[in-house]
Amino acid sequence: MEFIIQLILGAIGGNAGGAVMKNSSMGPLLNSVAGAVGGLAGGNILGSLMSPAVVDAAAQAAGSGFNLSNILGGAGGGLVLQIVAGMIKSAMNKSA
Repeated sequence: MEFIIQLILGAIGGNAGGAVMKNSSMGPLLNSVAGAVGGLAGGNILGSLMSPAVVDAAAQAAGSGFNLSNILGGAGGGLVLQIVAGMIKSAMNKSA
């Protein structure tokens, strides 16, 4: 369940990154794909860095997968990876 949340929030974060940084937008589909990959990576990295005491105990006890590391890591990772990938793609298009 956690990876689904990270994928969805990553895709949302990727599209938000494309909306905020117009010059790095790759279109809705590629923004979503880059965001989903970044969401998985960000959620897993942040989840391993955060102590269990910091994670929302009520959500974790419910087993819903909606904890702080999944939400922030998924959305933030998706946003960051989409912006970086979009900037690289934009730079490659200018040099070609």
